[in-house]
Amino acid sequence: MSFRLTILGSSSAIPSVNRNPTSQLLNVNERCYLIDCGEGTQVQLRKYELNFQRINHIFISHLHGDHYFGLIGLISSMHLLGRNKDLHIHAHKELEAIIEIQLQAANTDLNYPLFFHPLPESDELIIHEDDNIKVSNIILDHTIKCSGFLFEEKKFSRKIVRSKVEEYNIPHDKLISLQNGSDWINSTGEVIKNKSLTTMNTKPKRYAFCTDTRYSDLLIEKFKEIDLLYYETTFKEDMLDRARQTGHSTTFQAASLAKSSKAKNLLIGHYSKRYKDTSELLIETKKYFKNTFLSKSGMVLDFKQF
Repeated sequence: MSFRLTILGSSSAIPSVNRNPTSQLLNVNERCYLIDCGEGTQVQLRKYELNFQRINHIFISHLHGDHYFGLIGLISSMHLLGRNKDLHIHAHKELEAIIEIQLQAANTDLNYPLFFHPLPESDELIIHEDDNIKVSNIILDHTIKCSGFLFEEKKFSRKIVRSKVEEYNIPHDKLISLQNGSDWINSTGEVIKNKSLTTMNTKPKRYAFCTDTRYSDLLIEKFKEIDLLYYETTFKEDMLDRARQTGHSTTFQAASLAKSSKAKNLLIGHYSKRYKDTSELLIETKKYFKNTFLSKSGMVLDFKQF
């Protein structure tokens, strides 16, 4: 079972020579979900040898360019390379018209079905669910409509204790009900409790992507005890007023949210171009929350380490 996050970009609005705009690839049991698609994302995917044809769902947080300007290029490359399977884009409704105009201007009729799923204006609604994960929409406080995303791995079935199954001579066709938590009743009517026949499986992983937003206490409960919280740190704490003005957050606010929500780990990103050395953002954040990681292009976070 895999649950891995690859950082493709960690910069903010103004391009940087050393940092790409925001984009991340989440691999859950070998299914790939792209989160934001800043300029140059497809180049980053190639650079880190990630097959973008395996991406079936793309989640776009908002329509500032550093979060979606790479999307039309990725869509076009998928077409040119012969893609024929569905591609689903979860974004604010205005994006569909933007992409349609770009495709029309290029006289491009895609080889594959492209589906747009408008993000709801209500909080914590499930916007995607499959047999691996469910994804919920988190309303953020930016200068335009903006969403965060909560990725939650599906609960695993319980593990069968083979020796106990053999001891009680339980038929093979009854094992699924045991994995789902049912007790076993033998031929004499004796109830064998499920906990003596099975053990707990791996605890499902949870990841929150929380970009461009002002700090809000309302986020604390949404991310309670999460395995990894990605939260933007566009500015250091001495630029709090600027952060509020532009709809962003600071290092201290990121650490405060992680601490208050009892997050296990914090990943910071979306750094302002003014910070040539992003380690100063990490140092300031770690003063208040020790388990903090600095997002960098090419970085891979395997949730097994959490």
